[in-house]
Amino acid sequence: MKEEYEAYCAAHGRPERIELMLSDINAVLRGKWLPGDALGKLTSGAVRLPYSTYAPAIMGNEVEATGLGIVVGDPDGALVPVKGSLRPVPWMPGTVAQLQVEMLTPEGQASPISPRGILERMVDRFTAHGWHPVVATELEFFLLRPRSKAYDAPKPPVRTPAAQNYDLEVVARQEAILTEILRACDVQGLETDTLIAEYGPGQFEVNFHHTGDVLAAADTALLFRRLVRGVVARHGMEATFMAKPYADAPGNGMHVHASVLDDTGENIFNHQAGPAPSATLKNAVAGVLATMEELQAIFAPHMNSYRRFQPMSFAPSTPDWGLDNRAAGVRLPEVTGPGARLEHRISGADVNPYLVLTAILGGMMHGLETAPDLPLPIDDPASEPAQRLGHDWFDAVERFAASDRAAEMFGTEFRDVYAAVKHDEVQTLTGMITPVEYQYYLSRL
Repeated sequence: MKEEYEAYCAAHGRPERIELMLSDINAVLRGKWLPGDALGKLTSGAVRLPYSTYAPAIMGNEVEATGLGIVVGDPDGALVPVKGSLRPVPWMPGTVAQLQVEMLTPEGQASPISPRGILERMVDRFTAHGWHPVVATELEFFLLRPRSKAYDAPKPPVRTPAAQNYDLEVVARQEAILTEILRACDVQGLETDTLIAEYGPGQFEVNFHHTGDVLAAADTALLFRRLVRGVVARHGMEATFMAKPYADAPGNGMHVHASVLDDTGENIFNHQAGPAPSATLKNAVAGVLATMEELQAIFAPHMNSYRRFQPMSFAPSTPDWGLDNRAAGVRLPEVTGPGARLEHRISGADVNPYLVLTAILGGMMHGLETAPDLPLPIDDPASEPAQRLGHDWFDAVERFAASDRAAEMFGTEFRDVYAAVKHDEVQTLTGMITPVEYQYYLSRL
């Protein structure tokens, strides 16, 4: 870490402060500001946070049912730096650096509830088989006019068409913001690919390059959301990765492309014999489909997420698959050559990317190891429609809480902590009486 810090200072100057960032289970970044010359305090183990910081509810409160927090005295865990994550923060005034951190348990062990650690362990399972996942993400977000109150409804930028799909003029109107976003990505080493205007009003999508460093891909998705919100705020606007900010427009998704290489660097999904998918790719798809319902609480973690799973929501919401068919939950863009892969299209952009990649890779692993039955693709005239994923948040959390596969992929302790947090969020947020209920029921019933 000392060498990394010295190299950073040589390239960017000594930072005034270092923002230490820990991802909780909702992918909310929590942490501390460290003076720029106090890195030794971190590397010596002297910088700590309450261990319960990994698992607060989205509202910020402790959840007693997790067994963490004040019910056990709220002990600290030492923060440890994530190698290679020291980066400048170009949208902030002054010289500011950011550094991702993980937290040890109060006993000094690697945390079983760290989202990043869970993904790392899943990648290790692939490595033990001689397999090496390659992934890429695509993230959608909306630009919004600034709001005066947190509960104000969103509004798109002025002169924004209701449907702006691939509209280059729309991109040009937001050139100052979008160019700064891409420039900041370059400064931080987040390797972007294409940028487009998506369908919704004020909606854009950025794609990232495929990489064999799965942890880096998840880091990139997490850091990109922070970067976009920071850059956009400098321009007097807001940005959101909320799954469904508008009822009558498409929501924000995070699509994931995934393939697997063997120890020789060959794509195990490549079907050299013809245009049909290989048996190996079919097995991986079957595993992803077979586990999708049990893991929906990972792909749709919040109350608003389930608006994407309702009819006419513009998003895939069914455990089905197709060849280059964007209506499918799992799409196969290519089945031959080095680009043979699956595209998982279920997740919203509001997810924890570490957990989503763990769930997708875990589903692929299940398929590769057990070869479950695969339904016909939706392109086949003989295929029968699959049962849609549910649009009830509580039911999804209940399925995850009871899932043996979730325990196997994420660990029993994490499954139970995650379910406890989500149960608390469900109880709190669905228990609120909304203005629309007062509007239509209070004086009529």
